[in-house]
Amino acid sequence: MPQNLYAAAHACLVERDLTLKLERARRLADDWQAGELVQSPVPDLPEVIEAGHPERPELVPPRELPRRKLGSVEGRAAMTHAIAHIEFNAINLACDAVCRFRDMPAGYYGDWIGVAAEEAYHFSLLQEHLRELGFQYGDFPAHNGLWDLAQKTAGDVLVRMAMVPRVMEARGLDVTPDISRRFAAAGDDRMVGILEIILRDEVGHVEAGTRWFHYLCEQRGLDAEQTYFELLNSFFREGIPCPLHVQARLEAGFSEHELARLEALCGKTS
Repeated sequence: MPQNLYAAAHACLVERDLTLKLERARRLADDWQAGELVQSPVPDLPEVIEAGHPERPELVPPRELPRRKLGSVEGRAAMTHAIAHIEFNAINLACDAVCRFRDMPAGYYGDWIGVAAEEAYHFSLLQEHLRELGFQYGDFPAHNGLWDLAQKTAGDVLVRMAMVPRVMEARGLDVTPDISRRFAAAGDDRMVGILEIILRDEVGHVEAGTRWFHYLCEQRGLDAEQTYFELLNSFFREGIPCPLHVQARLEAGFSEHELARLEALCGKTS
């Protein structure tokens, strides 16, 4: 019997049990592909949704997290844990993008359901590697900045597409090569391979955000580039760190002109 698309995504979003959340994310993709999810009305969601997460890790302000050095097993585990936490939050963000914004074309939902399943896959790879290193997800503190941004962009799907995929996830494209080099220098080839998978998939996630952001700007008669930089100034007055991963961002739909403006904005030094 067909299930309600929005209710299924919401159930994944609020699920606190880690194993069940991963299963729900994978099942969303399977059910969507099988045509078993339907877009039909459901009661309105609360204005503030508490995304489900296990009791651990402890969530602390970003400034309280120690700097992660990869010269020890614990250091590599801490960095792996930090990346796993980002992927965990990304499952919630993708599910929220599905269940919160209910007047988009079917292709939008297919994209973000697919993202949720890929983020669950990334998390599973990182979780397995953490275990190989002798640790578990939850053994290190983490911060909740990514979900905080989801709350700040909850009122408008256009703002969500601009600020989460095209800023926060795009920043992941920028930093992953350097993190990968650090793991390679530490002799952790397994983690290097996982990061290659994540980078490949995240290009597609940012591209989906770009595509739907442009769609929404066109629908509203807005200039996409100007709107993006206005939102960037509103949400990130402190600027954007550099260097940018130019090739990955081009593949993810950024224009050369946008990248030039971003590099000027953040004062690229290399």
